[in-house]
Amino acid sequence: MALPEWALSLLHPWQFMLISLSFLPATLRAESLSTILFHPSRLRAAWFGRFWAFVAPNVRTHAEPHVVPLLQGRVSAGVVPRHQDSSVQGGDDSDEDRLHHPPVSGTVLEIGPGSGMWVSLFTPRFLNPNASKDTPPITKIYGIEPNVGVHPLLRAQIAAAGLDTPSPANNNSTYEILPVGIESLASSGRVAPQSVDCIVTVLCLCSIPQPRENIAQLYGYLKPGGRWYVYEHVKCFREQGWGMRAYQAFLNLFWPQFIGGCEMCRDTNTYLKEAGPWSNVDVHRMDDELWCYTMPHIIGVLTK
Repeated sequence: MALPEWALSLLHPWQFMLISLSFLPATLRAESLSTILFHPSRLRAAWFGRFWAFVAPNVRTHAEPHVVPLLQGRVSAGVVPRHQDSSVQGGDDSDEDRLHHPPVSGTVLEIGPGSGMWVSLFTPRFLNPNASKDTPPITKIYGIEPNVGVHPLLRAQIAAAGLDTPSPANNNSTYEILPVGIESLASSGRVAPQSVDCIVTVLCLCSIPQPRENIAQLYGYLKPGGRWYVYEHVKCFREQGWGMRAYQAFLNLFWPQFIGGCEMCRDTNTYLKEAGPWSNVDVHRMDDELWCYTMPHIIGVLTK
């Protein structure tokens, strides 16, 4: 007999942690004794890398129907269109196909690309499959990824997407990896304040250090009128009830240890809205998520 959806939702984090645990023995065998004894952060990164390489395709399959319309500018008020392809550039089409925000364009910061799970979404096939010639292109993407261990996989995804070719704006690769954390981005000398058209964060702000400070720092890189596209899981909402909030907090005692430092109970929604003055905030809870979701999501666009 199949379990009801609410039961599956409550059990899913435990299943995910068990899958992660199954990759620990192979990681221990592969790492040196000195790493195991004296470099726990390096060991945890290697463990998470093995686990994520296994689960990432399934995570993408589940999230892509949300992320693609978001980057196309077709998400508003937490409502995601039911189908992927859109030929809409304005006009008389249905409201769910209407562009609520401009698509991702210009100079882009992708935060935490990891092994490159979302890289292909920055190509015309996904981003603007039916764009008119007036649609601004992406001219440069900076992938902010401090974990150099995943860079070979990330480079492979960049090449597969054709984003390793020179961009129209310069002779460097359209997609350039910056091997620094957000806190060190200024010292890299590659990205100037108020020079970025778009920031994209997809399921990554749960793991960054000092989230309030680093999110505020990222805000400073956006141009006036720049846009931040966000799809993140966050702490349970008040409407879900005190029981769900308590259950999520209990899960979070274990979750970060098994899932690479990911935090379940982050108030990312508040951190984003308080990062600086916004001309428009269209970030909301996903409209189709049930009360029993232990990892509810926010989705939308903030405009500076």
